Amino acid sequence: MSGSFEIYLAWSDRTLVVGPDQSALQVLLDAGVPIEPGCLSGACGMCATDFVEGDVIHKDGCLSPFDRESMFCPCVSRAHTRIVLAY
Repeated sequence: MSGSFEIYLAWSDRTLVVGPDQSALQVLLDAGVPIEPGCLSGACGMCATDFVEGDVIHKDGCLSPFDRESMFCPCVSRAHTRIVLAY
């Protein structure tokens, strides 16, 4: 995994930090964001989450190129800087 990055929850005005050894999914679940975990390997798309801004490093195998413009799978995906979610 790459280094740390931030997830900004716009509606609740909270910033979460995802460490190099953490998944974005676990950080979001720990913060109370309602996401279904699914397979945890980026294959099923159950945890696919809309984002409104960010430079996502997609590591899933389920989202189409079109879907990747506005969604990411937090179980495996990372970001270069930060991801903004409408939560």
